[in-house]
Amino acid sequence: MITKLTSSFRLIRFFNSLSLSSSSSSSNCFCETLDFGVRKKTSMAEVGEENVNVDAVAVLEEELYGFKRQEMYTDTLAGSVGPYGRHVFLCYKSHETWIPRVETEGLPQRFAKSFKDRKADFGVETKLTVCGGGESDGDVLIFPEMVRYKALQDTDVDGFVEDVLVKGKPWTSGIQEELTGSFVFVCAHGSRDKRCGVCGPALMEKFKEEIGSRGLSEKIFVLPCSHIGGHKYAGNLIVFSPDSAGKMSGHWYGYVTPDDVPAMLDQHIVKGEIIQNLSRGGMRLRTEGEEAAKEDEHKIPNGNGKVEPREPVVQKGFSGGCCQGTNGVSCCQDQAPEPEKKEGCMKLNWLRSMGKEEVLLGAAAVSAVATIAVAYSIYRRSG
Repeated sequence: MITKLTSSFRLIRFFNSLSLSSSSSSSNCFCETLDFGVRKKTSMAEVGEENVNVDAVAVLEEELYGFKRQEMYTDTLAGSVGPYGRHVFLCYKSHETWIPRVETEGLPQRFAKSFKDRKADFGVETKLTVCGGGESDGDVLIFPEMVRYKALQDTDVDGFVEDVLVKGKPWTSGIQEELTGSFVFVCAHGSRDKRCGVCGPALMEKFKEEIGSRGLSEKIFVLPCSHIGGHKYAGNLIVFSPDSAGKMSGHWYGYVTPDDVPAMLDQHIVKGEIIQNLSRGGMRLRTEGEEAAKEDEHKIPNGNGKVEPREPVVQKGFSGGCCQGTNGVSCCQDQAPEPEKKEGCMKLNWLRSMGKEEVLLGAAAVSAVATIAVAYSIYRRSG
């Protein structure tokens, strides 16, 4: 990384030197610009220097945060997404205006709290993510059901979560629409992580360009989304499209570059074939073995050969899905404090750790010392 930074800064100095050296030959060339209605003269050398500096910064940004950064392709992607069966997207504002923790303001905050409070009652493991809204603020998209509910308000949230996510029934208080086509959600949460802020918009632009050239603008929809876990895998995206069997499914990809976009369209969306070298995993329900393992995670032995439920750990902060990482674990959660160790317990454990022989030897030694003390006391008195 140091080498990359050094080379990039040298590149900036090189560009600056070029612009300065050219100033003498172009000092007599001027162009006119308008600055708040005032016409002024600017040398071509100054314009050239500004453009060169912008280009150099772009090169440096690409090496640090973009598709040329050193960490690209260094980690294993497969298995970085845990099993789940439903994905809920809440439409909210533009991704360019999102704060780092978009789930801590406005409608996303209200939805995230209700989502967290009732998550244990969901019939299927569910993730929650914010996506770009604009005119569709408050719309809720649900996959793989392919349903859109229109214009959810703060006062509607609890009823919506209860009816749709807990009971699995249509939301009678809102307008429901059936979704058609394929959806691509690209993580472009730049305020949360610079890598997603650089890679995400570039990917969306390439997707829209390729979709337009294929005449598929009415069949494939690209939306920005908030953090989905794994900043280091940027560009990150999720594709919801029918698989090779015609079943709607969601699949996660990482380390995606603009060069991969044509294959995403032609191979994954058109043919329903997974691009294995970029695959992080896909939407699926837990198997019976995984369900059993999940239950065992919440149990501890009580020392008598029996297993008892583990006391729930109280976490601080949001633990919903807007900033979920691998296996549905929120990166917003604080670590639970270590349990305080009692001094009495430590002494008891120390005594228990002593073997029977050590205890007997200790008792004998104490008895011998007491006998000597008594004998010495009698001797002093007789003297």
